[in-house]
Amino acid sequence: MTSNSSTQSNENNEKSFALAKDLFPSEEWVSTEPNIFVAKSRLSQKQREPRKWEKEMAQVRILTSRGSIAYFLPEILIQNGNWDLCADLVLDGEVVEMKTITGARATLGSKFSHGYKQGALLLKNCQLSKKHSVFIRLLSDLSIGSVKSKIAGELKYRLDEGSFICFFETTGKLYTWTYEELRAIIGTNTDI
Repeated sequence: MTSNSSTQSNENNEKSFALAKDLFPSEEWVSTEPNIFVAKSRLSQKQREPRKWEKEMAQVRILTSRGSIAYFLPEILIQNGNWDLCADLVLDGEVVEMKTITGARATLGSKFSHGYKQGALLLKNCQLSKKHSVFIRLLSDLSIGSVKSKIAGELKYRLDEGSFICFFETTGKLYTWTYEELRAIIGTNTDI
């Protein structure tokens, strides 16, 4: 999802803007930082919930500092039996929900599952794309193998396309695995 080339950056911006505009056609987009655009209707969050705003900006900066283009989506509720917030953003032409995790594997699994559903729900009626991803900023000290196997288990009966993006805060490393790659390790002996 990341690239430093100007051409790739322009393509990512075009894809991201097109999807954001398709999802929210009447929304205006405001450039707040390099590579970060925010729905005008969401800007009030900066004053209303400054801690949440800074947490989300810190999360997205991890991705945009590597060349990705992000469009923060309006913060709206979508009905699917129960009400749920829609996914956070469009990143390089793909819907992404962001989460920060401090707990154990069970927390990782439940937060990933919730983020996955938020992305799928937002794209339910979208014709432009069905691909959605989850980005997790992991603050706990779980191993790469443990994280991969937990997320693979969460994907066992889910067939959507997308990626799991994980930033390991303890090492400062960012990893991206497609859902297909993770489903392929189900039933294999992975490092837990």
